[in-house]
Amino acid sequence: MSSREYGGMTATTPGLVCSHHHLYSALARGMPAPPETPTCFREILEQVWWRLDAALDMEMIRWSAMLGALEALEHGTTAIIDHHASPNAIEGSLDVIAAACAQVGIRVACAYEVTDRNGPDGARRGLAENERFLRSGGRGWVGAHACFTLSDETLDAVVGLSEDLGTGVHIHVAEGPEDIDAGRRLEGRTRDSWLLAHGVHLDRHLDGTILHNPESNMNNAVGYARPIRFANPVALGTDGIGGDMLTSFRAAYLRMREDDVTASPETAWGWLGTGWDLFPEARDDVVTWSYDPIDPWHLAFTPGVRPLRVVVDGTVVLDDNGPTLVDAAEIRAKAAEQARRLHARL
Repeated sequence: MSSREYGGMTATTPGLVCSHHHLYSALARGMPAPPETPTCFREILEQVWWRLDAALDMEMIRWSAMLGALEALEHGTTAIIDHHASPNAIEGSLDVIAAACAQVGIRVACAYEVTDRNGPDGARRGLAENERFLRSGGRGWVGAHACFTLSDETLDAVVGLSEDLGTGVHIHVAEGPEDIDAGRRLEGRTRDSWLLAHGVHLDRHLDGTILHNPESNMNNAVGYARPIRFANPVALGTDGIGGDMLTSFRAAYLRMREDDVTASPETAWGWLGTGWDLFPEARDDVVTWSYDPIDPWHLAFTPGVRPLRVVVDGTVVLDDNGPTLVDAAEIRAKAAEQARRLHARL
């Protein structure tokens, strides 16, 4: 839809959906270098992300979620599917994330990452946080890290809880070669309601939606998922690298084009649209963009397109002056303060 309301040609779309995010990673920018330079994906996890998530407390979680939600809103993303980990601040963490996103004015669905890497008690507490949040009316999925950090017993518990709650599981699947056995272990367990993040090394069909994260996969050098090979629905996420879904779409197209020169941006645009199947309410949100037309062949080659106005659930949450419900400068200042605290612990 085109409009001249803003003195030039603009267009409107529904709110965009980030189908796989790690909001806590908003505080990672500028963190101290790891003790040694990681040389593979597992070392990236061990020396960067698992050190960082273990250092998080509730104030850090709050302001990272506020910052991540703000940045998503500023890029026309009105719904986030988040996957959280904070092994030393588990209980209540999903409430903190949900409240932060609501304060900014965007939608969120949460999951807590169940894993055995912090021992049996850590796995038990992660399961309990998912159950507590979902039974109390929170929106989301049962979260799990990845098969290579889950025992058979814990994986059984994740699947059992999801079935008891009537929801799916949000899990990383075969992201790197370390998790190559994920397909075998999950075969016959997954359902259409599951969210399967990455799938780079997935060697068989699993029911569920594949969550493609092209920027993250390139950054971690885990390989190309080649999502066109899947019969599953495919949705786009950032894996924590912000909430700019037009950039994610462009990265998905360019990575696909590198693999196949006949590829069309319409394919990656369809993956972006799958987010509305996962978060249907975002279809009713309205984003007015600074460019017209909003179509894949234009946007694949047009950086810098930005939202001028965003309406979520009938409320204007961003206008010409920026976010309407929160003070963007305050959020950035508070997040920077929490980032300094976090980095000092590393």
